[in-house]
Amino acid sequence: MDHPTERQARPRDRKAQLAGLAAELFRARGFHGVGINDIAAAAGITGPALYRHFADKQAVLSYVVLSGIDEMEAATTETLADVDRPVPAQVKALLDTLAAQAVERREVAALWRWEGRHLPREGRREIRRRSGAVLAAWSKALLALRPELTPDDAELLCWAGLSVFGSVSVHHTSVAKKRFAQILVQLAESVLHVTLPEPAEPPEDTPSIALGEPSRREQILAAATELFGQRGFRAVSMEEIGAAAGIAGPSVYRHFPSKAALMVAIGHRAADRLALAAERALRTDDERDALRRLAASYVHTLLHTPELLVSFSGSPMELPERDKADLIRVQRDYVARWIALTSEVRPELSLREVKITVHAALTIANDLARTRRVNGRPNIEAELTTLMHAALGV
Repeated sequence: MDHPTERQARPRDRKAQLAGLAAELFRARGFHGVGINDIAAAAGITGPALYRHFADKQAVLSYVVLSGIDEMEAATTETLADVDRPVPAQVKALLDTLAAQAVERREVAALWRWEGRHLPREGRREIRRRSGAVLAAWSKALLALRPELTPDDAELLCWAGLSVFGSVSVHHTSVAKKRFAQILVQLAESVLHVTLPEPAEPPEDTPSIALGEPSRREQILAAATELFGQRGFRAVSMEEIGAAAGIAGPSVYRHFPSKAALMVAIGHRAADRLALAAERALRTDDERDALRRLAASYVHTLLHTPELLVSFSGSPMELPERDKADLIRVQRDYVARWIALTSEVRPELSLREVKITVHAALTIANDLARTRRVNGRPNIEAELTTLMHAALGV
């Protein structure tokens, strides 16, 4: 039995402290790479002691993610309920608060974006419901600020703004907190005030060229890409991939020794297509034009290459270290080209500020391409390109 003075010395926010330690571990290793004993060890307690606060690992994750939504709801309610303040001032106050929250708790954005799928169905449903209500409040405020927008357009821009704040979870670059928040606010304002392009005439259908039956290896890759995209890397078995490709599960191993090997092949396929598109886009002597073309090439490849969405969806976190490092290296090499070019186009920004800007632009495209609420818009390719241009400052 604990001594009374020991109980009194125990921090009152012990549950939040434990959740914060767990959040950092989840972000670093992925949900499945962390056990209850890992969390307990980081906190300097035993596993049974941790169960006094949380029923299981999912409960810890749920606590962290929902606490982030609590903060976002509170910021939205507090800033937008001040009717005595002009709408532009309300929106600015909201962006300032959201940016500060994103900088202070980067791990929450990471877990919401990548690990929320590991929550029970009712937890995921609650997250969608509550985040949807927040986005609706933002859209209403943006419509008051920009009455020329349609409700659907306002929602698209608010999703883009949310992606700016969520982008802090995809990299480790940092600057002074005040400056970091300022950059995020400027990026969010740039996309919220963008003028969306008018719908263009749809291109004429070009007849497809029959190239014969794809090889068995290609069929397996296509099946794995679709299943990983729908259900996540861990939830799919080799037998299911084989069945989707029309072969017996064990036959898959003749072409790929493991699921990890499949994921690595998908990642390299995506990287090759990005590299080819980038080479074509960069065939110009104007650096600003090159950056604009690079953004357009990225959006086009993203929307027409299912491997890319799977490769950038967080699945590498669940791979063995060697395979994960290989995919991360490929992705970083590609992003490095963006950073180098943006540094030339935006010399007023420091290298770290350029990295923050580039990751925000890429995250906008990545998020909205996967967001069902908006990715079915008929002009989505031109709209995502325009949003990336706005974030990049070109």
